[in-house]
Amino acid sequence: MKHSKKPLAIIILGPAGSGKGTQSKLLAKKFGLKYIGSGDVLRARQKVGDFTGEKLTKVMNRGELVPSFVVVKILGDDLEKLKKQSKINGFVLDGWTRIIFEAILTDEALNWYEWDKNVKVFLINISRKESFNRLTKRRQCKKCGRIIPWLGEFKKLKKCDKCGGELITRRDDRLESIKKRLEEFKNKTIPVINYYKKQGRLIKINGEQSIEKVFKDILKAL
Repeated sequence: MKHSKKPLAIIILGPAGSGKGTQSKLLAKKFGLKYIGSGDVLRARQKVGDFTGEKLTKVMNRGELVPSFVVVKILGDDLEKLKKQSKINGFVLDGWTRIIFEAILTDEALNWYEWDKNVKVFLINISRKESFNRLTKRRQCKKCGRIIPWLGEFKKLKKCDKCGGELITRRDDRLESIKKRLEEFKNKTIPVINYYKKQGRLIKINGEQSIEKVFKDILKAL
């Protein structure tokens, strides 16, 4: 990647199970970027204890989508905090542009905070069948919370490779919940993909490879 003085803003898209979070964190680590994952930020926002915090808990526990205006407001607050930092290499946005309003408003936010000069949009592409397979079979460590993907060597694990904890199925990964998430991706996120594609900004990556190979392809595209 050519060194640039302009902070790098990376937006990662992909269906559930595509490894968006894994790749986002690898990028953050490699380039010293701030990782901004919508799940983490929204869960942290639940703890504030105001009306929105309490309502977020209810909505997210039911597996429903958080309304766009709440999502974008919370993202805006996070970007505002980043603006106060004197030296910043950039950030990775994981899971923020699930529907078209969010994609448009995120563009406006990046423009407002003057981070719109070096934006890269990646789609980690996997088929619906692959997504379904990975989600129904992936596991989580009961002890440390680590997600064990249904990929390569990870399939053979009987216990957590980090702490030796018991591996269980996440509540999010039950059949009904998975079907709902894949439906939402088809109906709501495909228009987002088309929005970036029309602008010639979408970089497609084959997500049906090993984690290392996917990462290598992203680096090549950068």
